[in-house]
Amino acid sequence: MISERCVASDAPLILQRLHLDWLQQAAVDVVVLRLDLVDPELSGNKWFKLVNHLDAARRAGAPGLISLGGPHSNHLHALAAAGHRFGFATVGLLRGHEQDTPTVADLQAWGMQIHWLGYGGFRARNLPGFWQPWQQRHRGYYCIPEGGGGLPGALGCAELVPRLPSALAAVGWDDYDAVWLAAGTGTTLAGLVIGEAGRHPVIGALAGPPSHAVDDHVAVLLAQAGVANEGYELLDASRGGFARFDKELAQFMYTAERDGGVPLDPIYTAKTMMALRLYVERGYVAAGTRVLFVHTGGLQGRRAAESQLHKLIHG
Repeated sequence: MISERCVASDAPLILQRLHLDWLQQAAVDVVVLRLDLVDPELSGNKWFKLVNHLDAARRAGAPGLISLGGPHSNHLHALAAAGHRFGFATVGLLRGHEQDTPTVADLQAWGMQIHWLGYGGFRARNLPGFWQPWQQRHRGYYCIPEGGGGLPGALGCAELVPRLPSALAAVGWDDYDAVWLAAGTGTTLAGLVIGEAGRHPVIGALAGPPSHAVDDHVAVLLAQAGVANEGYELLDASRGGFARFDKELAQFMYTAERDGGVPLDPIYTAKTMMALRLYVERGYVAAGTRVLFVHTGGLQGRRAAESQLHKLIHG
């Protein structure tokens, strides 16, 4: 299996206690599952979403991998790195028009062939027949859904759950009360719901607006897995739209990083932690609650946002 070739995939999960004033005042305990430390290139939840797709591509004898995302895509970043590491050619179908970003530079450095779809072309990605011309152009390539989604992606994330007990013991916990994480496509959330099998509620903080229909996507994945559509909650943490930043978010992110010692990104993890603070301060999280906060990575995408974040704070 591909997973056997990635040492980091078998390494113990790292949990870090989070010490922040607003948690201590409410007597709420949080440990952060540091998936951002899984691998320097295949960071965060992306490796777990990819591993089953990569194994399927290997079994099929596919010469390459093809997927899609934006010019700051964490998924394409991990996919290009995985292709380079495991000997697959890679093709990325990118939203918008040609631009230089730190992510795109990495994709090209790892040998990914890039096609810019424009915005209309990218919106057509869910229409019937979208993949056909690309499969003809890149024959035999294995197509991976946006964000590493689909049931294989969810089942890869489900494998995180049975690995948690040993990691919890390292921080002195024997159990937890709820799981919090960012929800982009909802694939990782669905995987954790599958893995949890009703033992703990999973709270997904939406990185994009509810109109992105993450709830529908999660329901489909759970149905495909033969699991009831329950055991989770979605809340809107998008702050007006996907990848939209504001001064309050930027200030919160830098303060939380400084005080808690955990790096965050403004699209996923910072918004999720900000939503958790709101729930804690409003009393929606009871004193004594133990929260497992999943750090889904995404730090590489922060590089392009750094100047905007600083400008929001300093003008």
